[in-house]
Amino acid sequence: MSDSKEFLKLIENQRKGKKNDKFSGTFLEYLELVKDNPSLTKLAHKRLCDAIDRHGIEVMPESDPRCRKIFNSDKVKIYNYFKQDFFGMENVIGKLMRFLKSASLRGEESRQILLLMGPVGAGKSALTEHIKASLEGERYFHLKSDPQRGEPLHLIPRSLRKNFEELLGCKIEGDVSPVARHVLLEEYDGKYEDFEVIETTFSQRARRGVASVPPMDANSQDVSVLIGSEDISKLDLYPEDDPRVLSLNGAFNVGNRGIVELVEVFKNEIEFLHTVITATQEKRIPSPGKNDMIYFDGVILAHCNESEWNRFQSEHTNEAILDRVVKINVPYVLELDQEIKIYEKILGKSDFDAHIAPHTLRVASMFSVMSRLKPSQKCDPLTKMKIYNGEEVIEKGRVKKIDINDLRDESRYEGMSGISTRFIMKSIDNALSDADRDLITPISVMESLNKQVREQLVDEDFRSVCLDILQVVREEYLKILETEIAKAFITAYEEQAQSLFDTYLDNAESHATRQKMKDRLTKEEREPDENFMRSIEEQIGITGSSRDGFRNDVTAYMFAKMRRGEKVNYRSYEPLKEAIESYLISSVKDMARIVTKSKTRDDDQQARYSDMVQTMIDEYAYTEESAEEILTYASNNLWRDS
Repeated sequence: MSDSKEFLKLIENQRKGKKNDKFSGTFLEYLELVKDNPSLTKLAHKRLCDAIDRHGIEVMPESDPRCRKIFNSDKVKIYNYFKQDFFGMENVIGKLMRFLKSASLRGEESRQILLLMGPVGAGKSALTEHIKASLEGERYFHLKSDPQRGEPLHLIPRSLRKNFEELLGCKIEGDVSPVARHVLLEEYDGKYEDFEVIETTFSQRARRGVASVPPMDANSQDVSVLIGSEDISKLDLYPEDDPRVLSLNGAFNVGNRGIVELVEVFKNEIEFLHTVITATQEKRIPSPGKNDMIYFDGVILAHCNESEWNRFQSEHTNEAILDRVVKINVPYVLELDQEIKIYEKILGKSDFDAHIAPHTLRVASMFSVMSRLKPSQKCDPLTKMKIYNGEEVIEKGRVKKIDINDLRDESRYEGMSGISTRFIMKSIDNALSDADRDLITPISVMESLNKQVREQLVDEDFRSVCLDILQVVREEYLKILETEIAKAFITAYEEQAQSLFDTYLDNAESHATRQKMKDRLTKEEREPDENFMRSIEEQIGITGSSRDGFRNDVTAYMFAKMRRGEKVNYRSYEPLKEAIESYLISSVKDMARIVTKSKTRDDDQQARYSDMVQTMIDEYAYTEESAEEILTYASNNLWRDS
């Protein structure tokens, strides 16, 4: 009984929360509302733009590494409405919003189709659904008994519109529908000031202001899907040109003042698209039967795959439509970290509760991103992926100087082909279904990807490329794994790394200034330790005459950061960080290898092994099962020949 009361309470609270004071009144009363708030009459593009903007807009701070390394410190707007669901799509969303803002000003874009074009699984449909959802619950006013739910101001005769525009502070564009005109004459005797106006909200489910048109083949294609039809049952009662025979329930009728989505638009026959041309350019749609053209105000949002676009574009007879299209490419994500966020989001919304070992999604993402990259003359795919991710690539003790824009200029339409997000998610699902435990690891995902590539990819050349990429991913993962195991083996890793950094910096400064250095412990003055510096530098291939330059670079870089008041630690200078980590790892590699590979461990080795497993659990989010599986893999693959 107590549960029933609780249920009833929830129901009653929901009802109370509903807006019960929706406007219902005469056209004259509506004019008073408009005078107080002219924005009530905004057109579809403006309404959609405002609905998205209302959630807030941020500018990516210049301190954000992505701003500097990926966007070249350009002003990048982040729209909060998309922030939590779409990753690595700032450019796409930016172009989309620029279109809406321009169309809001009643420019040429307001008479254009917005087309999202991209490969399968790039996020076109998800983006479209999200855009449509932005209107959900937004209120607007329309004429009662009007199936078009048209703007009430359309009642005003053209001869008076200029006067009303001055009084109301807004522009009046459009005409009433044939049905509304008939109601005006028959029920209100032409007294439009008495016409009833009501308030409603956009709702996709209720088919108010949001419509979707699926593709149809030539045999089943019927323009009534777009513009409605005539009610055959009423043709015996009224003549063909009587508005009362109209059944205005097509997509353009439903989507008036909101959004009409055209799914895989170019799968439709060209004749079917003529109505779309009229709707965009003339803002009018044909009326079923023998009635007048009907005014239409709406955002036409279409999407298609690249193959469909290329086919449609190649036919010169389609020029009229192409001229009315604003195309926005929606490529696959090419930023590794953003691709990982996509998988995390999808898994977070599912019932997936298996343990995902560290680096599992990174390994999957490395494979998918590299499959989408075009070959470069400037670097290998792995390096290119890292640069696109904003990472610094070290080569011979220096950050590899490759401009991200040069790489992009090399491949203008990059990201329009490759492995889709869906392919990766299937591989993750398969890895779990093949596992005997609720556990997936980089190893099981790589095995699943290998199987999927061999079985699912039809194109032999692409299959071969993907298998090569998987080998690169495996080698990169082994490097990550070696570093991680060594770090887990080293007690107080961070402290040791910082101590090495401080010692090296003291020695390098002394060498650069040609002055003796003061020992941090004994306070004695002594010459810089050449052997120590070389042991660090050799880790990243710094030898011979290049040593002096490296030491000078390190010293100058660090002191520049200090002058700017920035914090300095062993991670501050990427080449030195890599050298220090390599030094630490190499110092314990042999012992870590012995402990990991040993099938029978003595007490000391068992203690070290247990400590290593515990560190992997505490510091890197492994479970005991996943840590032991990874260590077994390391012993069989990482140090196979040792």
